[in-house]
Amino acid sequence: MSAFDAATFRTVLGHFCSGITVVTAVDGGEPVGLTCQSFSSVSLDPPLVLFVAAKAANSWPRIRSAGHFTANVLAEDQEALARRFAIRGADKFAGVGWRPGPSGAPVLDHCLAYIDCEIDAVHGAGDHDIVVGRVLELAVTREASPLLFFRGGYGKFAL
Repeated sequence: MSAFDAATFRTVLGHFCSGITVVTAVDGGEPVGLTCQSFSSVSLDPPLVLFVAAKAANSWPRIRSAGHFTANVLAEDQEALARRFAIRGADKFAGVGWRPGPSGAPVLDHCLAYIDCEIDAVHGAGDHDIVVGRVLELAVTREASPLLFFRGGYGKFAL
């Protein structure tokens, strides 16, 4: 048993700044997506990345079913997009421009970069799944500062 509670866990780990991605896929001909701050590179050979999805997230089972995903790295001016993809039950893609990547997963307009992948492995980890993706294609799409998440809120990188 831990000597700390969930609130303390969140507070302490909230002091680790992370970038924001929107993970997208197409399942049954319909685009799906979720906001994700737990994204990382894993391996250069083969090229692998990972993201972590809550098992209770509505979009995650559909992304898993699709067998592919794109991690769209958000820019500092895309906070509204991050918030849109973090809510349940809404039409997240209404008015959002995108094009299909090589896997068919949406590459969102104006993102900083994208990493298009096929799902290579899924590992259960408590109330989340660790999703490893084999990179099919990736690119930087524009130069801007990233959208960051720190201590429970969105922020910008200051030079």
